[in-house]
Amino acid sequence: MALDNANATPSSSSLLLENRVAIVTGASGGIGGAIARHLASLGAKLVLSYSSNSTQTDLLATELNNSSSSSSQPKAISIKANVSDPDQVKSLFDHAEKVFNSQPHILVNSAGVLDPKYPTISNTKIEDFDHIFNINAKGAFLCAREAANRLVRGGGGRIILISSSMVGGLKPGFGAYAASKAAVETMMRILAKELKGTGITANCVAPGPIATDMFYAGKGEEQIKNVIAECPLSRLGETKDVAPVVGFLAGDASEWVNGQVIRVNGGYV
Repeated sequence: MALDNANATPSSSSLLLENRVAIVTGASGGIGGAIARHLASLGAKLVLSYSSNSTQTDLLATELNNSSSSSSQPKAISIKANVSDPDQVKSLFDHAEKVFNSQPHILVNSAGVLDPKYPTISNTKIEDFDHIFNINAKGAFLCAREAANRLVRGGGGRIILISSSMVGGLKPGFGAYAASKAAVETMMRILAKELKGTGITANCVAPGPIATDMFYAGKGEEQIKNVIAECPLSRLGETKDVAPVVGFLAGDASEWVNGQVIRVNGGYV
């Protein structure tokens, strides 16, 4: 009998994020989508946020719902939200509570942009700088602020902001982008301390070069080869390298990890 139990497939009740509600912004992107799929595999219910690409996010929600054994309630919903708009961020959390009849437990802010022209700081246009900071820095602030006020307290609350290893890489052409992500990391460290007594943790995951549309945008073949050559593992990262790290931070086992930046870059930085 003991052998039968040892070889049994884990029941749904053993899923690490069973019945927890996770909001994932930027879910139409490569990293955001991979994170959403991974959290769903751990049992979470997903609120998938997008700013413009409804097709990708709707397809992802359908995929997750089709894989769910529950027919009474959706596993995932897709919602349009501009993370730089406070009213839309508030509405995102409102929808999560209404659909799943629960306070959210987890926020993963994966929404982000960069300038695919990779200008030097001296050649960066003010409108491009403003756009990057509006989405990357202001968006992270608004999402984290809403989460700090509305996530479940007393245990299980997790704020996970996606940053970038470029904060440490400091490559030319990434001035505004790296600065915006450095702002995110600074806010997160302070937020983690301000959340004392709530049971909510706050951390950043900072990927290195990951093979997504955002990485490839504006780069030629030679530039891509040069990036790969700089990595000790001689390859680009994949979204599957990032998602499990976020999954760990979203779960109970990560409670003692708080106020930290975890770089996921294969030694690139």
